[in-house]
Amino acid sequence: MTNADRADLRASADSVLARLVGDTTGTARLREDQWRAIEALVADKRRALVVQRTGWGKSAVYFVATSLLRQRGAGPTVIISPLLALMRNQVEAAARAGIRARTINSSNAEEWGTVQDEIAAGEVDVLLVSPERLNNPDFRDQVLPRLAAATGLLVVDEAHCISDWGHDFRPDYRRLRTMLAELPAGVPVLATTATANARVTADVAEQLGTGAGTDALVLRGPLDRESLSLHVLRLPDAAHRLAWLADHLRELPGSGIIYTLTVAAAEEVTAYLRQCGHTVAPYTGRTENADRQQAEDDLLANRVKALVATSALGMGFDKPDLGFVVHLGSPSSPIAYYQQVGRAGRGVEHAEVLLLPGTEDEAIWRYFASVAFPPEELVRRTLDVLGNSDRPLSLPALEPLVELRRTRLETMLKVLDVDGAVRRVKGGWTATGAPWVYDAERYAWVARQREAEQQSMRDYAGATGCRMEFLRRQLDDEEAAPCGRCDNCAGPRFETKVTGAALDAARGELGRPGVEVAPRTMWPTGLASVGVGLKGRIPEGERSFAGRALGRLSDIGWGNRLRPLLTERVPPVDAGPVPDDVADAVVRVLADWAKGPGGWASGAPDAPPRPAGVVTMASRGRPRLVASLGGRIAEVGRMPLLGTVTYAPGAEGTRPSRTNSAQRVRALHETLTVPAELADAVASAGGPVLLVDDLADSGWTLAVAARLLRRAGAQGVFPLVLAVQG
Repeated sequence: MTNADRADLRASADSVLARLVGDTTGTARLREDQWRAIEALVADKRRALVVQRTGWGKSAVYFVATSLLRQRGAGPTVIISPLLALMRNQVEAAARAGIRARTINSSNAEEWGTVQDEIAAGEVDVLLVSPERLNNPDFRDQVLPRLAAATGLLVVDEAHCISDWGHDFRPDYRRLRTMLAELPAGVPVLATTATANARVTADVAEQLGTGAGTDALVLRGPLDRESLSLHVLRLPDAAHRLAWLADHLRELPGSGIIYTLTVAAAEEVTAYLRQCGHTVAPYTGRTENADRQQAEDDLLANRVKALVATSALGMGFDKPDLGFVVHLGSPSSPIAYYQQVGRAGRGVEHAEVLLLPGTEDEAIWRYFASVAFPPEELVRRTLDVLGNSDRPLSLPALEPLVELRRTRLETMLKVLDVDGAVRRVKGGWTATGAPWVYDAERYAWVARQREAEQQSMRDYAGATGCRMEFLRRQLDDEEAAPCGRCDNCAGPRFETKVTGAALDAARGELGRPGVEVAPRTMWPTGLASVGVGLKGRIPEGERSFAGRALGRLSDIGWGNRLRPLLTERVPPVDAGPVPDDVADAVVRVLADWAKGPGGWASGAPDAPPRPAGVVTMASRGRPRLVASLGGRIAEVGRMPLLGTVTYAPGAEGTRPSRTNSAQRVRALHETLTVPAELADAVASAGGPVLLVDDLADSGWTLAVAARLLRRAGAQGVFPLVLAVQG
């Protein structure tokens, strides 16, 4: 292409940009690196990696390149995009530039056939595909080959997800290596991200070169965000942090996002802020798709002051005038933190970013770290089970045969699939028989990097130097320099004082005891394969009523009080008798439960009978805690303490799986027992019993114990525990 041709191409590119951003004056111009990327893709048919700060305009690169390539007769652009919120934003942005975009993802399965017909008819310029689709057997074997053959441009958005060195690694992204290798010669590829340090950048660039024969062009810019003012506020406890939000939320500019580390915390914070008169909405992994879209729309239209969100609202949400981001608790990675705060200040001169770290943060980090890649013996066990099967095994069929919970099992299988050891087919998973090596050194290195990232977040919170410079250095930004805007550069902009009224209200919200414990209603699938003759729905006469817990371990109220009592230690250490404040709170839970809807003291016509006695669960790690709690409940409620559901002789030292429902039920089915004296007591009690335990994680211990008690003659079982996991 001649220099004159390239000049004409640049003029066309600027014209497309003007349509994209709604510029009617004709003055819109691409940034120099935007043009370099577009030139590489359109003129030179190269592969490029663009690492630029959030809000820099990475999406403009692929939309402008798409328009130019389509004008030249190229096939549609395929964008691998990780989140529904990101897809919705991109479809709307494409329409502004006259680009017809469609999506294939989990929320629009009913449209897939129509979308594929439109692609075949040449009516689609951009197809956005979720990475999970890449390993769907039908899509992988039938749709993907046709797309790879016809695509004019492949875009990998949020490309740091490709790298298992990255903070947000997703195994489905690794399948892109296969797609890259199979692309026809001359098809350009663009990868974009705002959150890649030098190690991740090198890993992604190396994978981009797969099958291309040339190195990828890497365009990496400075990562300063001139509009952001970073602050850290250290407050004494969770109640003070909530009170600070209630007192100061209206002072923060515009509308924004309040990030929490867990779903439970998001729900607590939302309830409290609404109680204080603030217009906020939750946005978590539990939020239904329709409610998520409504929440996004409300924030975009400034109908809410803030979304209270987990990392489910992470990559790609685009609101240029977002005025603030507050983190109630520290993310475990400074790179993830940079990415999330980058939601703010894209189209305004000033935005506030505040971190309010909490004492519970590290316990939450440890929990998420515990679901890392499984140890080698579990991986080998899974490969052996698949290899010895004469048919594909679905996740429900495979789960009972290995010691892994379903979500962790699925993630592991996706990694093995990319490594060539297993393959997803119709009906489930099969082993390929290909040799596979457990890369223990790599997994250990990744784990050490995670630990280093956690230490970096501790260092960030305690830093006395420039906070933006700190984050930029974590991302290996060679141009990092003091920003002059953060609390350490320019001085604190916010006081830590809170009003007494807000603090009292926060303490009341966080101190309010009581969480419903939903009963298990279905036995896990596949129990027959491990020798247990239970399946389907648990009969009404063998299941418990809904129960109650004092709190969740993941919340920022009672969770902070209960974690020191209930956190697993090896070997288990008995916490001793139940503390008075905890016992008193459990009594309040019991009283509210009795009088509330469906309670035995509610006066409702269909109210169940009052409990006639207390039964405790045997505890391997905390026997005095559970026994003393049962005794206090019996004493206060003036009920007899009927006895304890125990473990069979010889089983006291064994610990059932905590990662797999079928294996856990099998172990409990074989070891839990109702002693004869307890069976006689519950049969003659003349009413339901309260079943007291310390922690409900999976709910299967309560379900199996309730079945045994009902079969022994109990007229009902009300579970009452100190805490639920999650």
